[in-house]
Amino acid sequence: MKTDAPLARQSIGSISPYVPGKSKAEGGEKVYKLSSNETPVGPSPAAIEAFRAMADTLELYPDGSSADLRAAIAKAHDLAADRIICGAGSDELLSLLAYTYLNPGDEGIYCEHGFLVYRIAILAAGGVPVIAPETGETANVDAILEAVTERTRMVFLANPNNPTGTYLPAHEVRRLHTALPKNVLLVLDAAYAEYVRNDDYESGLELASTAGNVVMTRTFSKIYGLASLRLGWMYGPEAVIDAVNRVRGPFNVTGPAIAAGVAAMGDQDHLKRAVAHNEEWLKKVTDGLEALGLRVTPSVGNFVLMHFPDGDDARSAAAADAYLAKRGYVLRQVGGYGFPNALRMSIGTAEANKGVLAALADFMDSPA
Repeated sequence: MKTDAPLARQSIGSISPYVPGKSKAEGGEKVYKLSSNETPVGPSPAAIEAFRAMADTLELYPDGSSADLRAAIAKAHDLAADRIICGAGSDELLSLLAYTYLNPGDEGIYCEHGFLVYRIAILAAGGVPVIAPETGETANVDAILEAVTERTRMVFLANPNNPTGTYLPAHEVRRLHTALPKNVLLVLDAAYAEYVRNDDYESGLELASTAGNVVMTRTFSKIYGLASLRLGWMYGPEAVIDAVNRVRGPFNVTGPAIAAGVAAMGDQDHLKRAVAHNEEWLKKVTDGLEALGLRVTPSVGNFVLMHFPDGDDARSAAAADAYLAKRGYVLRQVGGYGFPNALRMSIGTAEANKGVLAALADFMDSPA
């Protein structure tokens, strides 16, 4: 079919647009949005104040290097500021990595139930996405290594993973890195790192500090409560940071986002409150769901993946989602991640968590 319009790169047609979690529900006087893993604690008051203080200077371009924010991150994590790059959410950084390191036909590996943005980034760069099977809804190092070919240039690993909440312990991540060819970039997406309480977990900072082919990405959207500002950061080898900086837009992070991020980094007490709330309610929600007869994938993040009985349309994930939505509880369907009969629930306020458990109890007990 002839057309006078410009044609997009062929791989773009293979991309399924990313669908975010719903934010509205049909019924219920009050809506509890538990579909996007947003923190119920909200942002630090200091971050809010810093954001508002920028209102009188919106006509000015922000600092293109995000120097103050990189310095704040470096101080908080004892890192070298010149090996940090900031972006409009970690999503932008993941895409920039793909644009920088994938030539057309190069392969990028991600796990079976991994973050959908990896596939989008690989295809948008003209690369070939390769899926590594998981075991027990957890990344499998051997499966990833078996997927590596001469064309592999990147491996994306979310640790912890979304939407499962599972993680690989540090020794497994190191085993993966050791076995990868040196010309393959290992991208450790640690968006939920601050929530993990397990002693055998590492976010990837040490590997990214010492290896020449490892980067770690983080976000302010989750535990720091700045999702609306779109703010993320990455740490890695000087050569990688230099290359990505050449692709990055000159003012990719806004002034208000930089100011709020600096303030958020300085308020570690607020972060501790968010961790404590999640630690309490992650267990309570998991125990409550299991008591209803639902299988829950063990999670170390700020969300849980609940699985509904197979072969029972009246008790399916879709039926539960509709039932909850009518009562004002918005959860996330995860069919696109390979879980057609499961829902992901963000840990919300005490009121929201109790409400979902009560509503699901009624749903499971209701006549078919």
